[in-house]
Amino acid sequence: MIARLLLLVFVLGLAGAVVGGYVVFAALEPARPGEEETTELFRIEPGQGLNQVANRLERAGLIKNARMTSLYGRVRGDAGKLHSGEYEVSAGWSARTILDRLTSGRVKTYEVVIPEGTRASEIATRLEAAGVADAADFLAAVQDQEVAARLGIGETSLEGYLYPETYRLPRHMTSEDIARVFVEQFERVWQDLDALARDHQLTRHEIVTLASIVEKETAAPEERPLIASVFLNRMEKKMRLETDPTVIYGIEDFDGNLRKVHLQDRSNPYNTYRIKGLPPGPIASPGIDALRAVLEPAESDFLYFVSRNDGTHHFSKTYREHTNAVREYQLSRSRRKQMREQARLRTQ
Repeated sequence: MIARLLLLVFVLGLAGAVVGGYVVFAALEPARPGEEETTELFRIEPGQGLNQVANRLERAGLIKNARMTSLYGRVRGDAGKLHSGEYEVSAGWSARTILDRLTSGRVKTYEVVIPEGTRASEIATRLEAAGVADAADFLAAVQDQEVAARLGIGETSLEGYLYPETYRLPRHMTSEDIARVFVEQFERVWQDLDALARDHQLTRHEIVTLASIVEKETAAPEERPLIASVFLNRMEKKMRLETDPTVIYGIEDFDGNLRKVHLQDRSNPYNTYRIKGLPPGPIASPGIDALRAVLEPAESDFLYFVSRNDGTHHFSKTYREHTNAVREYQLSRSRRKQMREQARLRTQ
């Protein structure tokens, strides 16, 4: 009799376990089977625990049963592994798979492309367009001397040290943390140049400043060492740099038209037509080629250059030669403008 009773208890217990296992298994199955390819964003806020996350998943229709999902997650140790941020998940995934994603740290990221020669204000605009930062907040961080100090840049701002690169960034990072990503990339690049820089007469800040000017002056990669040589030659001879991009950088709300009054403005600290030597700091983010051009400039006696209006420049050793080149290329531009106008009139 006792043996039969024990057998009955065993069978009932086994049946209960089977039924319980089935219930748990069913509760962890996809909320909407067949939709594995359809994902949506789910954000875990900082400090949210497993129960809160499971309840939000259920309310969003991403899992069937929050209680069972939370219990399952605790059994396998997921409670302390959740990472805040945005995740791509699907109601076509099982609760197990969703928990795997949420504890992996594989947050959703957004591509942000920073070309060489981009100013900090333009980087801020790109970050805002990608939805990863507020432009004004980021720019405030970049211009904060205390932030620069915390990131190891002993200057008044991070202009020039936000390395141009293609980044993938998650949303809801602080502006300082985003700036840290850029600065750390700059430091990695600088490591390859540090040995060259130690033998240079310029400080690192001066090298970055001059490289930013080189970056803004030419879009032709092969010209960077020549452009750098012109400025270094002028600096050696105590000549003013007289470069338009620095003047433009120092003009608030520049409208795209550089005027004579701008070149005569002594109140603009970036007006290299009036100040001697380099401006106070970089005017954009230089890439490694512009930095290397300053450290390894071309050997030349050039002191001047003028645009050929085709993306390249004519280089001159004397002011007379430079004046002739300016006259030639300005007249060429004038002729082209006249021809375009004549063609436009013929079509009317």
